[in-house]
Amino acid sequence: MTEDDAPEDAPGTAATAGTADATSPAADGGDREADDDPGDVDADAAIRIDDAVDADDPETVAVDELLDRVGFDADDSVLTRRQAEVLALRERGLKQSVIANRLGTSRANVSSVESSARENVAKARETIAFAEALAAPVRVEIPADTDLYDVPGRVYDACDEAGVKVNHTAPELMKVVSDAAGDAVHGREVRRRLFVTVSSDGTVRVRHS
Repeated sequence: MTEDDAPEDAPGTAATAGTADATSPAADGGDREADDDPGDVDADAAIRIDDAVDADDPETVAVDELLDRVGFDADDSVLTRRQAEVLALRERGLKQSVIANRLGTSRANVSSVESSARENVAKARETIAFAEALAAPVRVEIPADTDLYDVPGRVYDACDEAGVKVNHTAPELMKVVSDAAGDAVHGREVRRRLFVTVSSDGTVRVRHS
């Protein structure tokens, strides 16, 4: 099997926020190059790279121009320049082998860099969710083994105490919690501890341990 025949990671697949504890080292020297100083990082900068969408032909778009369009700044990002380049091109559908040719490196290195980039983006999302949870006026802990049907009542009670309105019916709120919790909820069973927060404008967010 040749290097280009090996299966490639599907673009757009990221680790679940808050569940990836370790970052895979990139083959070109880890998450950050030796002369990079992490400093104060901006998680939003990483997420803009992951979320950016452009109508240009991905085969011809200049990666430097692409990063400029989304406002990437390596000094303020959790991503290295190379990670941002790989992630931006993958989000536009380029194969790892094509990216490797464009960047003058191996497909294996592109795969490693992409994996590290996606883990960093997932951690950035979790960091933002954590910061928002700290500022939320309503915070409800849902222990493992709780019946999902009991969750809306707990959230509504906490919101009433804080004077916050939730614009979700009980069935809608259960769906929001279940969808956001992923495999932490199975059917009506809450399998892992959840943290439900409600912002002052009624936005519901869910994190799990």
